[in-house]
Amino acid sequence: MLNSILVYTLITYFSSKSNIVILYGFMMAASTRRPEHKAPPDIFYNEEEARKYTSNTRMIEIQSQMTERAMELLALQEDVPCLILDIGCGSGLSGQTIEESGHFWIGVDISSAMLSVALEREVEGDMMLGDMGQGMCFRAGSFDGAISISALQWLCNADKTSHNPPKRLSKFFSTLYSCLSRGCRAVFQFYPENSEQIELITQQAMKAGFTGGLVVDYPNSTKAKKMFLVLFTGGHQKLPKGLGTGEEQNTGINHIPYSNKRERMKQIRGKAPKKSRDWILEKKERRRRQGRNVRPDTKYTGRKRSGKF
Repeated sequence: MLNSILVYTLITYFSSKSNIVILYGFMMAASTRRPEHKAPPDIFYNEEEARKYTSNTRMIEIQSQMTERAMELLALQEDVPCLILDIGCGSGLSGQTIEESGHFWIGVDISSAMLSVALEREVEGDMMLGDMGQGMCFRAGSFDGAISISALQWLCNADKTSHNPPKRLSKFFSTLYSCLSRGCRAVFQFYPENSEQIELITQQAMKAGFTGGLVVDYPNSTKAKKMFLVLFTGGHQKLPKGLGTGEEQNTGINHIPYSNKRERMKQIRGKAPKKSRDWILEKKERRRRQGRNVRPDTKYTGRKRSGKF
């Protein structure tokens, strides 16, 4: 099969240079299929993929940036620790950003390999193995907000004969609405395949009782464009403006300014810088309160190691 494709490519090249461009583009598109088309999430994110995903510095940076933006869109009250539900938490990369914002989190993910990597990384949040499409099994009003990074689009695919995307989305949104406190938000960063998926997702969310809509950052950019579904559980709330639209500079009560990591760290008042001695001591103390085994503090705790021995 491969030989026939190569022969056809050579023939096409000599007959018409324009056709080879089309053929090459088709072959490239076939080789860069979307992850949800390759395998179900619990199979696609196996141990090898989970470790590769978590060790990739570029993926870590992108995940961190998208989580920061999602947290800003949540518009949580400042200096008040909240409990956040992280849907599709993976190996805890997004949870780490939640921790840095001064909040607590509980994560749900369908990949046991991803959760195993998270345990190895000793993330602070609690995690559970679960399928979004089967609903969120939490007590009513348990969470002050919810975020999800790059996970929602998986529900639009039927990985089993018993899967019905509209029903699974309906089950997910209805149970999510129940476990969120009234007046809070849920923010989903996702990669829809087409406009039909966007319509399907938003339709099921509104049927479950949510209000809100789509926030698109940098809509005119191919690489920087990001879509966020911002949902409200009640109250009179205004949908935030997307970045790069020329409208985000308008001031107002509901305006959520974007800030990068350096600016955000400057805004943190009375909190120790990450990886500093005080930050490490605070983290160890939180783990002790959680009942975990923590090494005792010594004069060497948090001390930078020399490169020479």
